[in-house]
Amino acid sequence: MMAPEAIDVSTLERNINEVLERVHLAARESGRPGDDVTIATVSKTRPREMIDEAYRLGLAVFGENRVQEASAKFGEPLPTDLRLHMIGHLQSNKARAAIGLFDRIESVDRGSLIDALEKEAARADTLVSVLLQVNIGREPQKSGCDPDRALDLIDGLRAAAHLRVDGLMAIAPIAAFADDARPFFRELRLLRDEIGRARPGVDLSVLSMGMSGDFEAAIAEGATHVRIGSAIFGAR
Repeated sequence: MMAPEAIDVSTLERNINEVLERVHLAARESGRPGDDVTIATVSKTRPREMIDEAYRLGLAVFGENRVQEASAKFGEPLPTDLRLHMIGHLQSNKARAAIGLFDRIESVDRGSLIDALEKEAARADTLVSVLLQVNIGREPQKSGCDPDRALDLIDGLRAAAHLRVDGLMAIAPIAAFADDARPFFRELRLLRDEIGRARPGVDLSVLSMGMSGDFEAAIAEGATHVRIGSAIFGAR
């Protein structure tokens, strides 16, 4: 993890401004307002001091991969408008801690996790925003449900009284060129539309897809949220 003294505020500010400009341009080119896409800043392995600086520079949504790291890092009170998302694989036995920490859990991908989250959300008497993670590239080494299982899991989420499913999340296969990832982003969007036709009234307005190397391609295919880390904070 980078030490606090290694923070170069001027570089961080320049990176943030460049990413914002690219995101806004990609949104406009896709026929949407420039501010129609939310940046979820991937802050895993980054110190709290760096995150606080990024927040001061205008970023308000941060994504973490591990409950334990996030719990230690965000032990101090957060600004009221800062939002924390769980974007990594979540073990069912960490459901209680995750619900107490995160504003949204983007990585719901199996029935056992739905059951665990519903149990803990009911215990806490709270409504939890979640996304269904889809393994859109059908890669065995990655988390996410098979696309063919998505509708069944959406039904499971809809039956959970304390979970609100707001959309889909996916990580596209690594590609040599960003445009090579576009078919996978398109497939996630089409899957969302297919679920909407099968379950009228289900609001899956969030499409969380695209990272530092391919977020413009994801926006072109309809991403509403992009998860960006290294383009903001630099390489680890």
